[in-house]
Amino acid sequence: MHTLAIIGAGNMGASLLGGLIANQFPGERIWITDSDPEKLRTLKQQFNVHTTDNNEEAANAADIVILALKPQIMREATRKLATVSQAKKSLIISIAAGIREEDLQDWLGGNVAIVRCMPNTPALIRAGATALYANHFVTAKQRDLAESILRAVGTAIWLDNEKHMDAVTALSGSGPAYFFLMIEALQAAGEKLGLASETARLLTLQTALGAARMALESNESAAELRRRVTSPGGTTEAALRVLEKANITELFFNALKTAKERSEELADTFGKEVK
Repeated sequence: MHTLAIIGAGNMGASLLGGLIANQFPGERIWITDSDPEKLRTLKQQFNVHTTDNNEEAANAADIVILALKPQIMREATRKLATVSQAKKSLIISIAAGIREEDLQDWLGGNVAIVRCMPNTPALIRAGATALYANHFVTAKQRDLAESILRAVGTAIWLDNEKHMDAVTALSGSGPAYFFLMIEALQAAGEKLGLASETARLLTLQTALGAARMALESNESAAELRRRVTSPGGTTEAALRVLEKANITELFFNALKTAKERSEELADTFGKEVK
């Protein structure tokens, strides 16, 4: 049985912990770290896991280390873990946005098995979408382990090339905010058309949920599903014509392109700190 160390008990780190425990991973095989003693006490009481404010202690007890830290402190934290990482030859799983594998490799001393992941915030309710990239030091068995860990909080999809992680960040990483904006806009429109606020809210949320479930559970493309609910000359066709006239497809492309470019800029910034 493997032992995990989750370095950082923020939202993502705590969510991974909860998902693993829910999937029957034994609490006695998990260590989690944080600088907040109250948070650690709560996690220990709730999940019966090992807790410490010492990252090196946790990493030394584990053969899989999950880096769930803010990008701004990753350099300092991983450099302190380099000696343990080199001695233990642990699998390193990073869920920090904008931190490239080559920089983690540099900070950890080289020749390290690293899986870089980009989860999104619905992981907090175990409905996340995570893209994973493994460097050439990662074995097939370690790939399976990393995938099983991230599947504890949602869907996990492998990338063949790390350069696509910036596009993933723009699409699924930032994506929940796009859908929240659409929910806001639809609810506001419903209210302007005379619906009570709570009525507009519930109808919007259930419609969003229903559409997502239909798309997930159907073998048809989103375009085909859209066509099936669009009657010629009907209300849906009239509404879609307005959206198409506003070139909504191009609008989303430009939004994602801008987010991808910003992700690349941030990765360059974090990496340049050590060049």
